[in-house]
Amino acid sequence: MATIDTSTATVTDLMATMNPKKTTAAKGSVEEETNKFLTLLVTQLQNQDPMNPLDNAQLTSQLAQLSTVTGVNKLNTTLETLKTSYQQAESMQAANIIGHGVLTAGKNVTLSKSAALLGVDLATPADSVKVIIYNSAGKEVHSIDLGPQDAGTLPLGWNGSTAELDKDGKPIVLADGAYTFSVEATRGGAKLTDAAALMFGSVASVSTGAGGVKLNVPGVGSITMADVKQIL
Repeated sequence: MATIDTSTATVTDLMATMNPKKTTAAKGSVEEETNKFLTLLVTQLQNQDPMNPLDNAQLTSQLAQLSTVTGVNKLNTTLETLKTSYQQAESMQAANIIGHGVLTAGKNVTLSKSAALLGVDLATPADSVKVIIYNSAGKEVHSIDLGPQDAGTLPLGWNGSTAELDKDGKPIVLADGAYTFSVEATRGGAKLTDAAALMFGSVASVSTGAGGVKLNVPGVGSITMADVKQIL
């Protein structure tokens, strides 16, 4: 406990004793801090020098500071409560999409049993949108012309087929495996830089921590709810 020499201490000293920025100060509740201040202030008033009493202006100023600090502390407490409530709501929302598919930023696409999901995110409308798919060697193996599209998120399905035909005149279907893709979009003949590729994954679990709520998506990684562009 801090010791105050009441013969020389001022209200400023009392406030300094309670300064939460000091490494030795305890971080208590708003009520504890207020009670501590008032107790020290009463002690100071009881032991003040009658020939040199506390300055009223200084006392008023320090009490105003206490009121401000108390208000800020209450605001901080309210914000912490809101933050906790938001995190709880976010956790419940995240838990509800376990087992669901999501689209998030990424260029990987997995073809499994001749089926794959991917997506395109457009911040602005486009006159022309094309998805280009590459094999593991980086060679273009297929392209999908989507034509004009409005701004927004567009999920796509791909069955692994290509534009090439086999000897029977049927589209060649690529083998299951890992592929990548890119998105090309134009408007008025100019290339759009705000067109993004979206990869698909299924939410396996949800974790919480200092970094907030995270969705664990195999093949994609750990992402936040804000990273999800669309739930499928």
